[in-house]
Amino acid sequence: MAERGGIGVIIVAGGSGRRMGSALPKQFLMLHNRPVLAHTIDRVREALPAARIVVVLPEEHIPLWRNLAARFDIAGHEVTAGGSERFHSVRNGLAALGDDVRLIVVHDGVRPMASKKLILRTVLEAENSGAAIPVVAPADSCREIAEDGTSHPLDRSRLRMVQTPQAFRAEVLRQAYGQEFSEAFTDDASVVEAAGYTVTLCDGERENIKITTPSDLTMAEAVLNAREDEA
Repeated sequence: MAERGGIGVIIVAGGSGRRMGSALPKQFLMLHNRPVLAHTIDRVREALPAARIVVVLPEEHIPLWRNLAARFDIAGHEVTAGGSERFHSVRNGLAALGDDVRLIVVHDGVRPMASKKLILRTVLEAENSGAAIPVVAPADSCREIAEDGTSHPLDRSRLRMVQTPQAFRAEVLRQAYGQEFSEAFTDDASVVEAAGYTVTLCDGERENIKITTPSDLTMAEAVLNAREDEA
């Protein structure tokens, strides 16, 4: 258990393999000879060695993960069952963490490429402001589709793509997740803002991709190979 007043981490891993075209949920697919989720857990542990890590999985996937975790050297973590929506899964993760942490980090199980610097940068910003999320500017032109099917360009200099990990003071996140679920909740930041808090943006990383398609897996493999070559 983390020291009282320490950092807690909730890794949400409830995805399916639908867009990946795989019967195996994407968090369990092999990346660089290890499950994607193993990379994510180890990267968080590297950045936050004293943190308490809770991995939230669909209840039916927990036996599969325990079997996989026994076959690989993965950083210490706990497992708890998720809920019907991501909102409920995070709420279950909060319950599993208990009240012993001062700061809570929420991360997607299929973002295994977040760097140590990114994780620490987000945590430090949350320490200062109460709520912090990493973002990157879109590289492509953006258009908005109207109800009648027409479209118009958006000023991409005013847009940001949101990533995880997202970090919050514990009391902020717990109060936010005391709300009723809404379809408008797209991530933890939207839940926190709905509770009346302000979210601070910090620099994300383009390599911090969310693995949802086969091309994402190929890209992540290439990045890991490049990092090995550099090392």
